[in-house]
Amino acid sequence: MTAYLNALGVICSLGRGKEQVARNLFAGDCSGMRSEAGWVPERALPVGAVQGELAAIPAELSRQRSRNNQLLLEAALQIHPDIEQAIQTYGRHRIGVVLGTSTSGIDEASQGLAHYVREQQFPDAYDYQQQELGAPANFLADWLQLSGPAYVISTACTSSARALMSAQRLLDLGVCDVVLCGGVDTLCKLTLNGFSALEAVSDQRCNPFSMNRNGINIGEAAVLFLMSKQSGDGPSIALLGSGASSDAHHISAPEPTGRGAQQAMHKALKGASLLPEQIAYLNLHGTATQHNDAMESQAVASLFPAGVPCSSTKPMTGHTLGAAGALEAAFCWLSLSAQNHQHNLPPHIWDGQADPALPPLKWVTPADRLASTGPRYLMSNSFAFGGNNVSLIIGDAP
Repeated sequence: MTAYLNALGVICSLGRGKEQVARNLFAGDCSGMRSEAGWVPERALPVGAVQGELAAIPAELSRQRSRNNQLLLEAALQIHPDIEQAIQTYGRHRIGVVLGTSTSGIDEASQGLAHYVREQQFPDAYDYQQQELGAPANFLADWLQLSGPAYVISTACTSSARALMSAQRLLDLGVCDVVLCGGVDTLCKLTLNGFSALEAVSDQRCNPFSMNRNGINIGEAAVLFLMSKQSGDGPSIALLGSGASSDAHHISAPEPTGRGAQQAMHKALKGASLLPEQIAYLNLHGTATQHNDAMESQAVASLFPAGVPCSSTKPMTGHTLGAAGALEAAFCWLSLSAQNHQHNLPPHIWDGQADPALPPLKWVTPADRLASTGPRYLMSNSFAFGGNNVSLIIGDAP
């Protein structure tokens, strides 16, 4: 069954809403990556933060107040009319919520625990619900008064890519008519210090696939798709194929040959009944760590021997962790949408110094354009700790 992606709400360091994010994405705007102190002791690090005030959590849901839920609310408000239309058409019991996250409200929880250590009591605003991994889905379902399935998937950096896969399953099984799916993750000290302890965080803007790459940047984002069995009034864009694998090679390092990554991409192609040469663009996971980029370049070069235009968009947004899979699927959606007036592709931003140890890939250049008419098929990769791999194919619906 075709899973139509009929509406998109998005907020990240590139901006708020489809128009602003698309404009800055295709321009290769990295200005949202700003160096900030205070996250990791004695280090200033580039982070992809959302600037400015966020929507307030409604008073009746104050116990669920967290920055993570505020980011999610911002994305949901962008597509609120589409959601209300779906509620009127199908009923609240036929609409599901499937989201990915890795942080939830852990930043508020950390602040609450620090207050407890100092004062021997939690602050008035602290509530354990804030930090539960299921909190984003519970919040969205409560805010919209939905009674369909509502849950969160947390598989590190593939979380929201898997959320899209699970949402499609709910449609295929007839459990839901519409699923609100995507992901949300927020900058927090726990995450930044954790990756810093792994010596995986760069002091400069990340430099994917360069011989000079030296680690990731972290960002935050919220992405919400309205996935439906029926095409909407806008462009008919759909999740056409998906593939997942787990190579279980190491708790944090990927399997070096890229075997699991290649398997996930192959499964996505098979599910969409496509050949590699039919893919017009590939959004790479591209974290700019030594191991990920080496593994991914081998997997891509093996599966696409003729080459495929590809790029990593993480120098513009940072690695948004549990939101990354949905965010980069959203970049594919935007590439196919009316927001992309010039039919651009997301550029690959790096220092241009290729790593001679890696097989060469075909990087998107300013001259590259997506065909103006369909069918067009775009792929997005997400890889996570534990050898957890997901590949999605977004394209013009048949």
